[in-house]
Amino acid sequence: MLKVLILSFIGGYIFSLLHIPIPWMLGPIVVVMLAQFVYKGPLRWSSQMRDLGVVMVGTAIGVQFNTDLFGMMSSILLYMITLNVILIGGSIGIAYLTSKWTKIPVKAAILGAIPGGLGQIVVFAEEEKVKEIGVISYFQVIRLLLVVVFVPFIVAGQVMSKPPTDAKLTISLVLLIALAWGCSHLMKRIHLPVAFFITPILLFITLQLTTPLAMPQIPGIIMDIAQLLIGAHIGLMLKPHMIKLPVRVLIGGIFSAFALIALTFGSSFFMSFALDTTFATSFLSTAPGGLDQMVLLANAVHADVSLVSMFQTFRLLFIFILIMPLMKMYYRWQGKKKLPSIKRAM
Repeated sequence: MLKVLILSFIGGYIFSLLHIPIPWMLGPIVVVMLAQFVYKGPLRWSSQMRDLGVVMVGTAIGVQFNTDLFGMMSSILLYMITLNVILIGGSIGIAYLTSKWTKIPVKAAILGAIPGGLGQIVVFAEEEKVKEIGVISYFQVIRLLLVVVFVPFIVAGQVMSKPPTDAKLTISLVLLIALAWGCSHLMKRIHLPVAFFITPILLFITLQLTTPLAMPQIPGIIMDIAQLLIGAHIGLMLKPHMIKLPVRVLIGGIFSAFALIALTFGSSFFMSFALDTTFATSFLSTAPGGLDQMVLLANAVHADVSLVSMFQTFRLLFIFILIMPLMKMYYRWQGKKKLPSIKRAM
């Protein structure tokens, strides 16, 4: 872990000198990922460190959340559902084309293409007895990496003017992060999806609406630390053994990722027109990356962080609560249909 921390600092420092977007996340990702292919010793990063980074991001969103958005929920909800239907429908279409070219089962291709959390998708694949776990993991990881690496450069020119904050790290902010950390662990025990991100947001929105407490400003150092903690984790996700897959599968994963980026790039114009948002806000709201990474990037380019977090959170909940149960029901029904034909064949 110390080696990964040092590599992450080096990567973040170099990328910040080069003025690359979100340097303290992209730097650790690139340097740690490349180090795995050169250094043969053990490199590890605690999931608790990554979760702490996510809690920091959630806290930053919660204390700055624009509560006026709740008054627009009825109109925003329609667009959130529409954009997610487009994304899921497009993902299935892309998966079908990918499966035909790579010769992998459609079921595995769909699970590789749907932009949900890697852990949840892999668990679902194991429950469904899907054999191609390695392929699904590669598709999910390569999509996340390509989105995190390429999307910052797509929106980098969209930076809006915003006066720099001279906020300092305060005891009250540290205590709020500690409170969010403890509450997130409690919510994870009751299986709240993406608990370490959603819990701090809900907690501090509730405090804003129900108490006279003044929320502290978020200093840049907090977001830099969060970037590093998350970036080190992502950098370790692409394992050297993943590139030992067939060339067609490797190319198929890259095609699937870029096709999803193109799909969300197109649908973001619809959102930008319908809700009168900036391109950066609409694209980051629809981009098929990790929720915490897209929100970090939104903060870096001064997009509407509250709107991005709402759309990204809704997408994950839409997939976890609706799409995955529907997929499970469909595959159960498909399995029952096949059973009589197998018995007849016997």
